[in-house]
Amino acid sequence: MSVVQHGKPKKFMRYFMWLAGLALLVLSVWYFMRPDPLVVQLYSVERGLVEATVSNTRAGTVKACRRAKLAAAVGGQIEHLLVKKGQRVKHGQVLLELWNDDLRAQERLAQEQLGTAQTLAKQACLQADLAENEAERARKLRESGFISSEGLEQKISASKVSRAGCDAALSQIEQSRSRIAVARASLERMVLRAPFGGIVADISGELGEYATPSPPGIPTLPAIDLIDDSCMFVSAPIDEVDAANIRVGQVGRITLDAIKGKSFNGKVKRISPYVLELEKQARTVEVEVEFVGPPNDEILLVGYSADVEIVHESRANVLRIPTQTLLEGNRVLLFQDNGLLEERTVTTGLANWEQTEVTSGLKEGDRIVLSLDREGVKAGVHVQPEVNNSGK
Repeated sequence: MSVVQHGKPKKFMRYFMWLAGLALLVLSVWYFMRPDPLVVQLYSVERGLVEATVSNTRAGTVKACRRAKLAAAVGGQIEHLLVKKGQRVKHGQVLLELWNDDLRAQERLAQEQLGTAQTLAKQACLQADLAENEAERARKLRESGFISSEGLEQKISASKVSRAGCDAALSQIEQSRSRIAVARASLERMVLRAPFGGIVADISGELGEYATPSPPGIPTLPAIDLIDDSCMFVSAPIDEVDAANIRVGQVGRITLDAIKGKSFNGKVKRISPYVLELEKQARTVEVEVEFVGPPNDEILLVGYSADVEIVHESRANVLRIPTQTLLEGNRVLLFQDNGLLEERTVTTGLANWEQTEVTSGLKEGDRIVLSLDREGVKAGVHVQPEVNNSGK
């Protein structure tokens, strides 16, 4: 008679349950102790505008279209200072006047000499008219035989002399008028007028001081620095390598350090015809970019530091990615559906600091890593997309 043995299955089940519990425990420990997956910011590849741009190598400067450092044409003591710093003036307005009492006295003397010359001319011309009338009567008397030929010739000669005296007196009038014009021109040189409307930026002279114009080769401070703030532009140095891509009329963007978060439309108005070579610095070309519709709500001051970005080529509706997503060798990290990162080489076209055109290697809607600076982000790593990320 055989005996059924039940001990071995029970023992096996006990071991199996014990191993299963141990495995579950290990799995639970691993699950709760496992490292969190890397969280990365992704960007969905899209279509849009890409522009090829050129930027300045060093900070540019906001300048006025017209700025004049003014001084009187001659030296003299400042007698009247009629403006102040920051004052807005009109075209032709008197800014300062030098002491000119001596010149005014000369003008008055010339005026008096003109009056005297006019009186003498009137007298001389009346005498000439009288002498000519007498000569005409003498001619008639000679025809009647009442006077001799010698008497007629004397009358005619006397009339010619009188007429010459009249002409000489009239020329004295013109000379007097010329002396008045000279005196007034000298007076005008003692007055400094605004050649255009604008703002007085600086005044180097004071009332009673002696002002002199700059002699050749010896620069001196101007009496008044006048700025026309109705028209401004940015002068910026562009690297000689990029200068060949720039043309007059190209559009650009202007940003100012003093006005954060805003950019202004601009247009290239001038390209320097020579390369500027500065010691220990790259060779550059000065480019002037004018404001297209200058800011009305912002205070724009001459001397502000500025940067320009000039667009020399653009393409619309092309596949593009942020330039910062590119690794060396035109590689990107592509996010796959299983959460792993794949390294993908792409072919690029136009590019700037913000956007780069992709001609092959990606398609619209692909998601690539935007946050390449995070530690551990590389090909083959399992990552998790950042929560609440718009994908842009």
